This record gives sequence, C-alpha cells and structure tokens, in this order.
Amino acid sequence: MTFLGLGIFAWITLLMVFGKVGLMIKTRFPGDVIGMGIIFTLLVIGALPTDEALSCFSSTSVVLVGVLFVLAAALVHSGVIQWITKNLLRTPKSLSDALVRVMLPAAGLSAFISSAPVVALMLGAVKTWARKRNISPSKLLLPLSYAATLGGVCTLIGTTPNLVVSDFYSSYTGKTLGLACTTIPGIFCLAVGVLTILALQRFLPVRKGPEEAFESSADYTVELIVPADCENVGMTVDEAGLRDIEGGSLIEMVRFDSEIISPVPEDEFILGNDHLVYSGDINSILQLRQSHGLVNANHLVFSTKEENSRKRKLQMATIDFSSPLIGKSMSEVSFEDRHNVVLVAVAREGERINNIPRNIILRPGDTLLLEGDKLLPENFHGSLNFFDSVVLPQESKKTVIASVILFGMVLLAVLQLMPLLNSCLVAIMVMLLVRCLSIEQLQNAINWKLLMVFAGSVCLGKAMTYTGVTQALSDLITLSTGTNPLMSLFILCLLGTFLTEFISSVGAAAIFAPIGICLAQSLGVNPVTFCVAIMISVSSSFATPVGSETNTFIYGPGGYRFSDYLRVGLPMNIIILLANIFITTLVYPL
Repeated sequence: MTFLGLGIFAWITLLMVFGKVGLMIKTRFPGDVIGMGIIFTLLVIGALPTDEALSCFSSTSVVLVGVLFVLAAALVHSGVIQWITKNLLRTPKSLSDALVRVMLPAAGLSAFISSAPVVALMLGAVKTWARKRNISPSKLLLPLSYAATLGGVCTLIGTTPNLVVSDFYSSYTGKTLGLACTTIPGIFCLAVGVLTILALQRFLPVRKGPEEAFESSADYTVELIVPADCENVGMTVDEAGLRDIEGGSLIEMVRFDSEIISPVPEDEFILGNDHLVYSGDINSILQLRQSHGLVNANHLVFSTKEENSRKRKLQMATIDFSSPLIGKSMSEVSFEDRHNVVLVAVAREGERINNIPRNIILRPGDTLLLEGDKLLPENFHGSLNFFDSVVLPQESKKTVIASVILFGMVLLAVLQLMPLLNSCLVAIMVMLLVRCLSIEQLQNAINWKLLMVFAGSVCLGKAMTYTGVTQALSDLITLSTGTNPLMSLFILCLLGTFLTEFISSVGAAAIFAPIGICLAQSLGVNPVTFCVAIMISVSSSFATPVGSETNTFIYGPGGYRFSDYLRVGLPMNIIILLANIFITTLVYPL
C-alpha cells in the first residue's frame, strides 16, 4: 500500500524524523534514549532489517567515535592543552588581539579533539586570563565556542557529524573520504569566521559571570554558633530541628577544630561551639537565635574565595537544556540526597536569585553553587554541566610525547599508509605503553550515551534510504530547483544550518547526508561536494545555546542571555553558509 508514492514504512520513517526533531526541541528526553527508541521502533515494525539496524553499532564510524574519545582523553591528561593555553594566551595588546589568541588555539585543538572537552578545559583559563587583563569573560567565551566549532570541521575526525557523513558516503559509493577532505574548506570558513567575529566584536555582550553573583556570601548565608551551654548540645541536628528549617537549609557545619561537614547528615550530633552555616532567607534564619539559643558568629568562615582551602568543596554547575531538573525545585526532588550535595545559591543570567535556593523553580542555563564531597562531572551527566572544576595536568615530557604520537597518527592517515581507524588505534596503544594514558582513564573516556545518540542517528538515516524516503526528498528538491545543482546544494545547506540550531548536529548530519548524496547522484554531479558542504553546514550552529554542546557549556559561565547568541550568531550563520558554498564548490567542482 502506497500513498503519494511512499509505502507505509516510508511514512512511519518520515514521521520518526519529524518526531525526533520535535522531541529534541520540545522535550527533555535524553538524546541516547531517543536514539535507542528509534532503533527499537525500526526493528519492531520491520522498517529496517535486523542486520542493518544492528550494524549501526559496529560500523567503522561508530567505533572511530569511541576511539577518538580515548585519544582526546590521552591528549588532555598529558597536558597538551595546558601547554597551548600557557604559551599562546600571554598578554594581548587589544580586544582584537585577545580574541585571536583565544580562537586560534581552540580551533587548532578542535581539529583533532572533540570541541566539547577543548572548550571545557580552556574555559577556566580563559576566564581567569580575561579578568587579569580587565576584559569581560563574556566577550571571549562566545568566540571560544564558535572557533572550536569551526576548527572541528577542518579534519574528518574533528567533529562527529563529519564521521556520520563520511559513513554514508562510504555506504553509497564504496569509497572513503580522506582525513584532510575538509581541511581547505574548513580553514577558509574558519578564517572567515574569525574575521567576522573581529568585525562584530562591538556586538559581543558584556555580562556578569555567576562568580560575581556568588562573591558576597554574606548576602545569602547566615552563620550561627552553638554555645557550650546550649540545650541542643548532644542532640542530632534533626532532633534539634536545625537541619531543615523554615526559610532555608543547613549547608555545612564547621567544628571547633575546623573540620567541615557538608552536606550535614540528619544524625550528625551537635557539639558546643559548632559553627552552623545556613543559606536562604536571612530574616527567617536569624529567628533561630531566639528559638534555639544560638548566637551570631563574630568570625565568618564561609566564603567562595577560599582558593587555598582543600576542605570546603564548592563547585558551580549549569542546568543543561535537557536536564530533568528544569521546571522543578530542589525541594520537590531528591537530587541533593541522591548525590550527597547541598544547594547553596542559584544565579540566572549572571545575577543571584534572592530567594530560598531550594524553592527556586529551575530553568535551563541557571547556575547552581553546590557543596559536597563527590562533585564529579561524570556523576551528574545529563542534568548538570560543571565548569571551573577540571584541574589541568601540568606540562611534562608526556606533553611532547603525546604531541609526537598525534602528529604520527595524522601523518599515517594523510599519506594513506594506514586506514584512519587503524592509525588511531596504534596511537592509543603507544600512548598506553608510554603511560600518557592509564587503563582507568581509557575506561572513563568513552561516552557511551553519545555513542547511543550516534548509532540511533545512523540507524534513522539508513531507514530513510531503505524505505525510499531519501529518494523521495531528493526528488522533491530537484522538482523545486530544477536541474540546477548549485541551487539544490544551497537549499540543502540552508536547511541543515537551520535544523542544527535545534537538534544535535549528529542528527542533522544523519538526515541530510543520505539526501545530499542521493541528490548529487540523481543530478550527475560530484557527491563529495555535497558531503563536504553538509559537514560544514550541520556543524555551523551559532544562533542558539542549544544548537551545540559548546554553546550550551558556555551559557551559564558567561552569564549569557538567549538573545546574545542571536545577535552575533545569526550573521555568522549567513556568512559561513555563503563561505561554505563558495569554497566547497571551488575546491570540489560540481
């Protein structure tokens, strides 16, 4: 049974494409859940044969993504990023000079390492460096994200969408794309992007970072002391009614010997001279002086500036745009108890929210000040993005060794002496042997959730081809543009640039890659031209904070507003789109 030339499985697949877009935009379903749901549905309804669906997990591109996670971890742990940051930032002569010093290292690193860890690891250094130079960090973090994104398209391994498109190209043509297939177009677009940022630098926003909002801790915390003769001495904090109080919460207890207890367990005993630190409504908390016989602390011990203190463990984290915490308050969920942390304060768009922290309804991009012993980013994946929490390893001889290994890997792949996957595997084995990477670091490096997103996207792309959706959409574009391949390429890249602002770039690549290759073949033109142009267009996410992981990551630390991305990112989208079409058709003629 067919309708408008498409069978029932084709229509179901097409609905799944729109459904995925809708879920990514309108819901907070994790990408890996959506990816697995796609594979499961396609298998159950029979829209894709079992062997085709399961082959998505074992395809070269999926394996290569996992291998690149490990390679990136090796470069991070060997101090390569630390060396680059230390030696290339230095003292800028102007804002333009500062922008160039930030963007070029980020772009160069992102050509070989996923842009997300590059931005994560450079973020803290760039913010500290900017403040020392009296530059607002918000002037530099947005260009940092954009440069990392553009740098990623300069090599086949720089960004995951490149590998998705390459995988589809191999499936359709039986040929493989080289490591440097996007290098010339990518470098050209990067140069155009840097010049665009320099030209638009006066439109880069000046925003307050969350650190400034949390600096005056006396504005949102109250510190009280338990006198030695207090009737609550010997009781637990829960029995005394001093843990969960009206108008606030107990965030830490400091003993007379300076031991810091946070979070404070409900069965923690109260001793004389204990220092109780509360967060919330100050007037309500001060009533504890009368009701429980406490006294004001003459010497305040809580501060976010205690850089030399290793006892107090404070971290800032941003609410991810797909976080299950969105629309809820901490008082409604068991998040603090489950992760053994306590919420100290909340900032939004660089301003601290003057309310009881646990009662604040959380929004995407909100910055939380948390205290606890196990504030590790991997424990909060999918709900919070941590920043200023990564300690960069110091440069050593491993830095040089890792750099030489990376150069050798690239040389083997570029000269086609060894397949890309094989050269990456050899590089990892050598790094393990010379101890640039440990077994534990290797195990922790692989992001299995992202691999599920990747596999689900590839599976959906294969289903589009198998059920005839790809051919139908290709015919539709041909019908609207005639036999003009340049116009077809422009429309495809325009749609890719728009869609990637709202869903993952991997998903956009999986949708448009098979359409582009099929369209090129039907028009009798070079499919490589379409593939390279699609790689750049689906990675060109500049106008929203949800379009790319790096844009999301800097949203909270920069104190940005949604409109800040539009003001600079929309012109960037248009300019890079035109630059992409120009250079790609020049390097790879239609």
